[in-house]
Amino acid sequence: MRLLTTATAVAALVGQALSQDAPVPSFPFPTTCSGVAAARYPFTLDAGWQATKIVGSLRQPRTIIFDPLGHMLVLQATMGISVHTFGADGCVNSTKTLFQSSGLNHGLSLTPDGKTLYASSQTTVWSWAYDPAAMTVTGQKTVVSGMGQGIHSTRTVAVSPKNPNLILVSVGAASNWDNPTIDPSVGRAIVKVFDVSAAPANGYSYNTQGTVLGYGLRNEVALAFDPNGHVWGAENSGDDFRRTVNGQATDIHIDNPAEELNYLGDPAAPLANNWFGYPTCFTVWEPSNFRDNTALKTGSQFVVTPNTTFNDASCDGKSVPPSLSFPAHMAPIGNGFDPAGENLYITFHGSWDRQPAQGYFVAEVPFTKAADGSYAPAAAPDSKTGYKNIIGTTNPGSCNSPSLTMSTCWRLAGLSWDQAGERLFISSDNQAEGEIFVLRKKV
Repeated sequence: MRLLTTATAVAALVGQALSQDAPVPSFPFPTTCSGVAAARYPFTLDAGWQATKIVGSLRQPRTIIFDPLGHMLVLQATMGISVHTFGADGCVNSTKTLFQSSGLNHGLSLTPDGKTLYASSQTTVWSWAYDPAAMTVTGQKTVVSGMGQGIHSTRTVAVSPKNPNLILVSVGAASNWDNPTIDPSVGRAIVKVFDVSAAPANGYSYNTQGTVLGYGLRNEVALAFDPNGHVWGAENSGDDFRRTVNGQATDIHIDNPAEELNYLGDPAAPLANNWFGYPTCFTVWEPSNFRDNTALKTGSQFVVTPNTTFNDASCDGKSVPPSLSFPAHMAPIGNGFDPAGENLYITFHGSWDRQPAQGYFVAEVPFTKAADGSYAPAAAPDSKTGYKNIIGTTNPGSCNSPSLTMSTCWRLAGLSWDQAGERLFISSDNQAEGEIFVLRKKV
């Protein structure tokens, strides 16, 4: 990278880079990076893609974002935020700690102008003034606090690209069956929107303030904006399910319930019906498990214990069904659209609650743009083939993952396109070694 030697030059570069007309930073695709060890775990790659490991020895890298100057910011869980620059070869040529904190565990987002950075712990979202040229943060403020604790500890934070004063904050369920969350005021299994321009001096209280974008979302970790600025969430659904009909229980947990891709809508104008079913209505992946209701198909809604008061059909018109479904227990963590909005990419962390294991890959989900300008998956909601594995662990069925970050395979988490929309970055947060890979479609 060419170094600028005067303060005037630095200021000029920042002003240019942060302007809407400035050229977007672009770097070549590296086929190898000196000093970076080989991938710790074997993977397979779609023939239409290239992949290179560019960073290793990180601590649980959960989220990746880019600033306007093309620097890569990484939230490393229990460590803090690091910032990485690229050399002329497209490899990382410098790394520094931007902010150190053992409490940060997942959420990381930056305003489009690159001037305000947000990050989260289990209970709190903070903001800082960010300087892309100096790669420094100042003026820490509490933006949202009071988020509840439970088995789902990560808190996704996402700045609306169309309305940068709006930030989304997701909180998962406190347990597998968090029944009180049928009431959105509980503040769990929910995604809320906060207007930071009107934030109280001490920040918002999560449970009692903000606007509900969607609730009945068991653990909507992955949140992405389509080109219209509308939100798509990928949901981690339930574990250890047994379907009980007339007192007879059947284990359905191997292939049900499905993980979900949900359309959450415009954060500035939430959907009229924004209940997505949890903890009552779930989504079918494998219909053959439901011998008592042969009308169910992939993408249908079901209840675990149907009765005369509330059964599978009762979900229709009450719960918003997913736009697309994925196999059970794959654990979507990160997602993002390509610049044209033609594909959504999702990292699947991989299952712990299923033998053989599944997941541990990046999915490419084709999207289409309708005549009215809206976006939707190209596949029908009942499709089992609405996505493609572009990179994944070599033998997922043999993966053993006894905890959130321990595994005999990689645990895919972060995902982000660079500023030029040319390179796709993904992370594995396996505690044995945190790694980041860069991907590119072959031309």
